Amino acid sequence: MKHLAFIILICTTSLCLSSCKEENKTIKQVEVIFTKEGELTLYKGINDTIITKLDIEIAKTDQEVQTGLMYRKSMKTNQGMLFVFPQIRERSFYMKNTRIPLDLIFLDNSKTIVSFQENAKPFNEASLPSNSPAQFVLEVNAGFAEKWLLEVGDKMDYFELKTGE
Repeated sequence: MKHLAFIILICTTSLCLSSCKEENKTIKQVEVIFTKEGELTLYKGINDTIITKLDIEIAKTDQEVQTGLMYRKSMKTNQGMLFVFPQIRERSFYMKNTRIPLDLIFLDNSKTIVSFQENAKPFNEASLPSNSPAQFVLEVNAGFAEKWLLEVGDKMDYFELKTGE
């Protein structure tokens, strides 16, 4: 009888320990895929000649603005994300959870470039301020501003695609 009680005690203890053990949970990171929501054109400020055109995602809601380009593994050279804010004011961004180096282009309410933050480093949480009031912020791959010789005073225009385009 003692032997049977001992076996039951061992089995019960073993069962408790195995059921209390934490399961190894793996969290799958879902890659966010680019969704074309509009088109953007950059112009030289002095003569309005076209510099280049981009396909863009547009961040307007609080959730879209807070997430931005976080968790992306890459972005094509002809793509970017345009942040559209309801008012003009000084802006500040950071690269938390952002895997790809970026250029941030700050534009005022007349869609004119007012400042840059070039070659922002992935995962860096340091503040990247606009240094001037901005209503729009364009995030593109690092090196974009230098490649296209963008300058303060250059302009942009964009349009949103209608759903289903």
